[in-house]
Amino acid sequence: MSSSAAPGAGVGQLEDTIVAVATPPGMGALALVRLSGPDAFAIAQKHIRPWPSEPRAVQLSAVYNPDEVLDRSLVTLFPAPNSFTGDDTVEISTHGGYLVPASIVAALISSGARQALPGEFTRRAVLNGKLDILQAEAIGDLIDARSQAMQHAALGQLDGGLSRRLSQLREDLVDLESLIAYDIDFPEEDDGPVPRNRIENGIATMIASLEALLATAPTGELVREGAVVVIAGPPNAGKSSLFNSLLGKSRAIVTEIPGTTRDALEAVIDSGKWPLRLVDTAGLRETIDPIERLGIEVSERYLASAAVVLACAEDSKGLDQTIDSVGRQSTAPVIAVRTKADLTPRRVDLNGNQIVQVSAHTGEGLQRLLDAINDAIASKYGEAAPDLPILTRARHRQALTTALVETKQFQQAWREEKLPAPVASVHLRAAVYVLEELIGAVDVEDVLDRVFSSFCVGK
Repeated sequence: MSSSAAPGAGVGQLEDTIVAVATPPGMGALALVRLSGPDAFAIAQKHIRPWPSEPRAVQLSAVYNPDEVLDRSLVTLFPAPNSFTGDDTVEISTHGGYLVPASIVAALISSGARQALPGEFTRRAVLNGKLDILQAEAIGDLIDARSQAMQHAALGQLDGGLSRRLSQLREDLVDLESLIAYDIDFPEEDDGPVPRNRIENGIATMIASLEALLATAPTGELVREGAVVVIAGPPNAGKSSLFNSLLGKSRAIVTEIPGTTRDALEAVIDSGKWPLRLVDTAGLRETIDPIERLGIEVSERYLASAAVVLACAEDSKGLDQTIDSVGRQSTAPVIAVRTKADLTPRRVDLNGNQIVQVSAHTGEGLQRLLDAINDAIASKYGEAAPDLPILTRARHRQALTTALVETKQFQQAWREEKLPAPVASVHLRAAVYVLEELIGAVDVEDVLDRVFSSFCVGK
């Protein structure tokens, strides 16, 4: 990949030495100042005494500006190319808070560094060949991870799992291109023309591989965004108490007055297998109150997009009515939940469907409910296999979809023999280019800008 500028920066600024605080601002024990670029060591030597005697060994040093001590810090040197960015890098672990790290950054800027732009360290790692774009995205996903599932998916992608899979698909497409080009240029060489069924079988295998990878997109979206789990039922059915119990802290107002929840409340929890976006909705009932009606309309919109619905009620009649009401508004799996199990008689089934008995007061049944939610999601979307790459971003899905369309268009043209082989193979070239763009094997400036626009400063 050729060099390109950081977002909003000119190409010449790639030669700048950049600095930023790589940890969140605010009160804390430690902060990390990162300095990277061709002049990183020369700039840092003006402010750090004693200078570390060897690379990748932590040195306790004082940081000066120029003779005033700013802090006593732990300093580590990472010479190029064996650093995260591929450039000379200095990491200074300072005391936390606002003033100490900011004063050190200001001192380094005064000696020739400049403030890094969002994502610029990781962008330089990509441009210097330390990472590809998919791995860079994985760093952002790892930082944003709110569940173990997202953490594992990001680590797999950072390790290059998705990159290797896409690279193999690209190589297979190039092999098919090569066969066609060979057949066009040397039709009588060796054993004669390449058998048409060899191309046909190869393209069918490629289509199956692209479709299999695309099939992971719904799972990837759930891993990244969380599965919407809507808690639905009549007013005063214990929905908000259940929401608070699952969340582990009070978020919804719990009262004995029907219709208290006028809008949907949403929070994310980690169930161990999936991130769950719990949604506490307004009670489902007929009402003439215009404000409450707006809340019910919001509930209905959530029901339409739910991955799982928890149909809540205190008794059998209420459960029947809730399940019937939910069924008219959602195609998602429905789990019957009898709330207030500590106050109501037990019952194990409802029209052949198992009921999960829960009590927000005692905590009874909450783990069984989480297990039932995980099972319902797995039955609808499949298990997230930890060792298989999945597509977690819309950019991935769009690129694979385009590659699949181009490959199918080649297949159709090849079967119908209405186009000369060189013309039909243009579709294969287009599919190869899309995969190269996805991985970052080609220099596409707007792709880099999109990837790093959401990164924080210091990363």
